This record gives sequence, C-alpha cells and structure tokens, in this order.
Amino acid sequence: MKINLKYSLIFCLLLLAGGFLWAQSPIPAANQAEPIAIVGATAHLGNGQVIQNSLIGFEGGKLTVVEAYNQQALDKYRVIQAEGKHVYPGLIAPNTQLGLIEIGAVRATRDNDETGSLNPNVRSIIAYNTDSQVIPTIRSMGVLLAQIAPEGGLISGQSSIVQLDAWNWEDAAYKADEGLYLRLPAKQSYSWRRGTYQKNEAYDDQMLEIATYFADAKGYCQQTTAKAENLKLEAACGLFNGSKKLYVQANSVEAITQAVLLAKQHAISLVIVGGEDAWRIPGLLKENNVAVILRSTQSLPGLPDDDVDLPFKTPKLLQEAGILYCIGHEGFWQYRNLAFQAGQAVGYGLDYEAAISALTLNTAKILGIDDRAGSLEVGKDAILFISQGDVLDMRSAEVIHAFIQGREIDLNNKQKVLYHKFQEKFRRER
Repeated sequence: MKINLKYSLIFCLLLLAGGFLWAQSPIPAANQAEPIAIVGATAHLGNGQVIQNSLIGFEGGKLTVVEAYNQQALDKYRVIQAEGKHVYPGLIAPNTQLGLIEIGAVRATRDNDETGSLNPNVRSIIAYNTDSQVIPTIRSMGVLLAQIAPEGGLISGQSSIVQLDAWNWEDAAYKADEGLYLRLPAKQSYSWRRGTYQKNEAYDDQMLEIATYFADAKGYCQQTTAKAENLKLEAACGLFNGSKKLYVQANSVEAITQAVLLAKQHAISLVIVGGEDAWRIPGLLKENNVAVILRSTQSLPGLPDDDVDLPFKTPKLLQEAGILYCIGHEGFWQYRNLAFQAGQAVGYGLDYEAAISALTLNTAKILGIDDRAGSLEVGKDAILFISQGDVLDMRSAEVIHAFIQGREIDLNNKQKVLYHKFQEKFRRER
C-alpha cells in the first residue's frame, strides 16, 4: 500500500509538472540579429497612407526603409516575400487589465483593484504578469502594445504602456506610469434586480473628496521648499507638469463636462475613457483639446432612446468632428477582437485607413508614444505584423508574422494548441 501510494504521488507530480510546462507562455524573442525586409505587401502605414507593393525594412529594432518596392538590392536582408498580404503597425490596446487579471471568476488571479477610494500611488506596472496565458492570445491577433490600467475606487492608480513579449514587468515597460485613472461617481445607478434607478447618496461627498485631493496635490507639487514625502500626492505631480495625462472614465454629457472643467481648472491634459456621449459635445472637446478612448463598438447604446447602432457610428461622428479618438474594447481577454471593433465602424461609414489609425497612430498619440510607435515611419520602433488578409475582417484576418522592436515573436498560444489538438482528434475519427 505504501509503495502504491508512493508511486501514485510521483505520477501525480509528473502530471502536474507536465501540465505546468505545457501551460507556459512562449519564450520571449531574442534581439533582432539581422536586417529584415518585407517585400510586396500592401502597407497600411497607420497615418492614413497606403503603399502598394511596398518595401518595409528594419534593422536593430528600428524601421529603416518604408517605400514602394522598385527592385532594390536586398542582399543584406533576410527577405520575407509578402505579395498579396497586408502589413500594419502593431495594434495598441488602451485601457485594459491584460496581465492584471488571469481568470475573472477566480479572485486569487485578480490584481487590478485596490481597496479604498483614493489610490493614486498604485502602480499597475508592478502587478503586470508577463506569464499570463491571455497575452499570447492577444498578440497573435496583432495587438503588440497595451496600456494596462487599474480599476476601482475614485482614483484607481497609475497606468503604464507595455510591449507584449517580455520576461518580466521591467522588460515589458514601454512607458511606465504615464497616466492617472479617475472614475467620476454617478448621481444614480441602475439596479437590474429591481429594474429601477437608485440615487447615490454619497455623490456630493465623493465629488468633494476628488476636488480636495486635486487641490492638495497641486499645492504639494508646487512647493519649492523641503517637504515631507507623500506618495499619494506625489503621484499627481506629473499631471501638473505635463508629463502625465488624466484618464477619466465618463460616458454621459454631464460627466464628460465635469471632467473637462476639472482638467481646465488645473491645466491638466485630459483623456475621456468610454465617451458614449462624446459625439454630442464635440465643440467642448475640441475647444479643450480633449481626446477620447471609445469603448467597444460591438455593444448597446447607453440610453434607451439612442439608435441601436449608435456605437457602430460613433467613430465616424468623432472623425467628422475632428476629435482625436481611438477604439478600445472591454475587459482584457476580449482584446483579441480589437481589430473587429474598428471593422464594425468601417461598415457604418468610417474610412478604412481612418479605422487603422484609430487602432494605431491615434492611440499612440493619446498615450504619448507616437514619437516611436503607432505608424510605419523611418526611425520608429519596428512594431508591426503581416496579415494573410484584411485584419479588420474576421473572415480573412490571419497574422502570420509579428515583430516587436524588430524581434520576431512566437505567435503560438494555448487556444491554438487546443484547436490543433482537437482538429487532429476529429480528423482521425472520420
């Protein structure tokens, strides 16, 4: 009995070890070792321009050639023939909890929310898990950069930009602590159980708490004499010197207007997150240079009287109004479908290349990384991918090569492994 128990334990440990090894994320790619040239593809540059039969070259992680292909000598390059295919800048996922949550229903895998209402000193970057099994499923669909943002409370904490092929959070950090996330309280909330709206009795106190924090932080950051360190107030100093942006989660006209007034009062660079009603007040947004991170287009409108297809049309409405915007999605694992959110907007009148910009260069501008990412331009980081077909169309989108700072990344993931496993199973049973 003891011998059987012993071997049973060994067997179980081997199974666990095998499962653990199988579940590991792909090994991060090594630095680019040789110049690479992508030849013959239709290149969507991200800035509205398109090059047919393009030549995209990069070396040392930087783009060195972006032009039409005219039989140039390519002796020094590793050449990727891409005739009939498409090249895009890496898509950028804004406002996501990717790497902060692994399984939403399992509390032990959620590190996206701190207790308390004011947590400006919380840094999402140090909680970012590069071993998440979700990350490979996202980047295999062309999403190569992401803004990881905390949730919860009134002031949730600081967001950071990460590249999605790294050993640890230090390697992943592309731009750390670039913004502060604020959630404005609602005056009332809807109860799905009761089917009624309920007044927020704490609304005035919550708004006073926010106003007091910003007043205290501004006074603290403007002190020129020696001061006792206060991490909560220190976290806001970047807002007042222009090195950080304030991301305010707001959807209604009233909430967006409140956010604009708060930012204007303290001369803060503002980005609205969600922005369901942003299309209703384009003048206010444009006058105050406010950008918008839209939620998923594949969702229902916020108000019962709105057109049911309003979320599909909102990107075009903001485009026509001259508002800087980008397209986001919901949650974290759903970002694998980010490109299709823009594709939905194209079906409702948005120009195709404007849709690509809404996933790439526009997002980079909003996040403050457009000097090195977001478009295919000489001198920028080589963050790009090749798709077999139109990346905005789920029927043809198939990413076959992807590069982050010139490094060709492994596009395999757990979902692909399971797909091929059971595809083979049913093939054998026929």
